[in-house]
Amino acid sequence: MATPTDPLAALAARAHDCRACGLAATRTNVVFGVGDPRAPLMFVGEGPGEQEDLQGEPFVGRAGRLLTTLIEGIGLTREDVYIANVVKCRPPGNRNPAPDEIAACAPFLEEQLDLVEPRVVVTLGNFATKLLLDTKVGITKLRGQTFPYRDGVLIPVLHPSAVLRNGGAALAQARADFVTIKRTLAA
Repeated sequence: MATPTDPLAALAARAHDCRACGLAATRTNVVFGVGDPRAPLMFVGEGPGEQEDLQGEPFVGRAGRLLTTLIEGIGLTREDVYIANVVKCRPPGNRNPAPDEIAACAPFLEEQLDLVEPRVVVTLGNFATKLLLDTKVGITKLRGQTFPYRDGVLIPVLHPSAVLRNGGAALAQARADFVTIKRTLAA
């Protein structure tokens, strides 16, 4: 349990008070992050959806259940990893986050990365991948690769929502990417 002197808890409290963009006016909850604050593996998604906004926790809807299954498929649990998003508040109607919303939340994500210090960062989908790799190249061209990142490795993978939408081949790609994650963690 986080204590008031815990830097991650202090950052979460600051995020809960944030009004830097218009998403603050429409959110139910700030969805900061969950999991092991010292995890060697951190997942970064796009932003909260409806269920995440209601529950205040990332990846709890259908896409979250798939993410949990993929994590368990490599011998870990959600409690073994840290999960966060690029934006901490739900864009209305689950629309894509706007550039100003991403810019407003980016310092929170950077500080989360500083505090958790994961060896492996997995970006889930386009928005997290483009932000953290500072690229305009899309996820379909980047997934399946590993990139040096901070003091470790960044692995872009398809967002679980995209896997659910596209099925078969996308699920096979996701499973292959998670094998890469497992190998990278073991290295």
